[in-house]
Amino acid sequence: MIHYTIFPKDLAGHLFEVSVTIPIPAKNGQQFALPAWIPGSYMIREFARNIVQIRATSAGKVIPLIKLDKHSWQAAPCDGALTLHYEVYAWDHSVRSAYLDQRHGFFNGTSVFLRVLGQEDTSHIVDIQRPTGDAYAVWRVATALPELQAARYGFGTYIAANYDELIDHPVALGAFVLGSFTAHGVTHDIAINGRVPNLDMARLCADLQKICEAQIAFFEPETRRAPMSRYVFLVLATGNAYGGLEHRASCALICSRNDLPALQNPTKSLARQITSTDGYCTFLGLCSHEYFHTWNVKRIKPAAFAPYPLQTESYTSLLWLFEGATSYYDDLMLLRSGVINDATYLKLLSQTINRVLLGSGRNKQSVADSSFDAWTKYYRQDENAPNAIVSYYTKGCLIALALDLTIRHKTQGQQSLDDVMRALWQRYGRDFYALNQANSGRGIGETEAKTLFEEISGVALHDFFQRYVHGTEDLPLAALLAPFGITFDTPQENPKTSLNIRTTQDGNDCKLAHVYENGAAHQAGLSAGDIVIAIDGLRVTRKDAQDNLASRLSPYPIDSKVVIHAFRGDELMVFDATLGQDQTPRINLNLNRNMPDIQNTTHAVWL
Repeated sequence: MIHYTIFPKDLAGHLFEVSVTIPIPAKNGQQFALPAWIPGSYMIREFARNIVQIRATSAGKVIPLIKLDKHSWQAAPCDGALTLHYEVYAWDHSVRSAYLDQRHGFFNGTSVFLRVLGQEDTSHIVDIQRPTGDAYAVWRVATALPELQAARYGFGTYIAANYDELIDHPVALGAFVLGSFTAHGVTHDIAINGRVPNLDMARLCADLQKICEAQIAFFEPETRRAPMSRYVFLVLATGNAYGGLEHRASCALICSRNDLPALQNPTKSLARQITSTDGYCTFLGLCSHEYFHTWNVKRIKPAAFAPYPLQTESYTSLLWLFEGATSYYDDLMLLRSGVINDATYLKLLSQTINRVLLGSGRNKQSVADSSFDAWTKYYRQDENAPNAIVSYYTKGCLIALALDLTIRHKTQGQQSLDDVMRALWQRYGRDFYALNQANSGRGIGETEAKTLFEEISGVALHDFFQRYVHGTEDLPLAALLAPFGITFDTPQENPKTSLNIRTTQDGNDCKLAHVYENGAAHQAGLSAGDIVIAIDGLRVTRKDAQDNLASRLSPYPIDSKVVIHAFRGDELMVFDATLGQDQTPRINLNLNRNMPDIQNTTHAVWL
């Protein structure tokens, strides 16, 4: 049995003090390694770089410790138990690593718990200790990790069956606000760190309960049985942030505090309609996304992730299925649970379509290649990303939509993507999880997806996969949606003048963040990173960055010639630009109210 202790040693210095004791170390010298990445975030992050100092002892004596590579160590042979003592710098305000200060703390096991090589399958105990000082007497612990001797939400010892389970339960520390609800018999808790004035926890719990129950019933329509005995939403509310990471019985979320519901009118708050422009809708969509991952990727997973190779990249071409399909169902579950209505759902779907169509990278990279290259391209995007890559999240979402519509249409509504997802759960998730093989059992092979889709749906999909999954063609969404009474509309409006750029505020300046391929700025020679200071001799400021210079360019007709002054680095450059038409996609999905068959509505399609 491996025993860890983690202590918030220096909150102002952002240091956790960690120890790990091995009762029976390897005879030839015990080796240790810290993961190089965290499952669900496909980038080598070198967590070991945050280990400030490390030493080994046995029976009170110092044991020589040799560093083998950037994230591995080996202790010299010793008699009796071996203990490693080390400090971890924790100042990454994200869901991927660890952070600590006087307000709150958070850590993923991949960032703080060294793996004892060769003993990963034994039980792992962790003693989570309270910071020193009276000010922290109100702090609690939020995690889905099973308690050993600790009380629920208390400091003390927790236990995991193995190392894989240990690192799949993030931990939040602090004086968090706590909410709770039950979904099909399973307790779900919400722990929110960060200041949220007048939080409407009742509404948040009520809405999340609907979403969680809809997803449990989706995968288990007969039993309504969830794959976990308890679930925890760990939320950090900040001024302006967004992100999430899935785990087997919890998720870590970071959001803007303004996106959480405020208790304005207690008698009406639960009934307020959520719209697509509501930040709360965005937050619920994030919760829905990470919760859907409880099944799709945490238990149904690519063969490349069974098990996870934590020290090096794990390549798969299937992230379009695991992230893309999840992105399709996250908003769909808001609709099915009744949290949003048809119109709001169609607006959310329209936004996804427009985001995909905006970048020319979709014509150069398939979603299968995007999945495979996640480690080097998607997670390391630069200023040229819209012109070079496609997102397996957003286009993967549209592929899932297209597959769903195709299967429904060709089977006359007898089959859908729902049936495929449930079959995947039964074959690759539920059965293996029941045998305690979820993390090392069979995953989906790289070439199995198409065969599985065809087998389960009964629809020939070879051409679809070749053109849209492994190819770069745009999906024929207008034709696919039409039989279901949904129109693919573009608003009629006067063409707008544009440089076809994306701008950002840089201090008091307007900076070009993206220059879209073949747009007016590209043709004029402007580049991402340029600081635009004047157009036709009139000063440009940070305020002009708010709308991508649209207000400044609106007086000019299309094909007008303008002179643009910009700094590239510390050099002033002059560009002669011919303004073009704004190429931003503005597709709207709408219900065709004129169709005679009342069944052709989103209710018939998706509910």
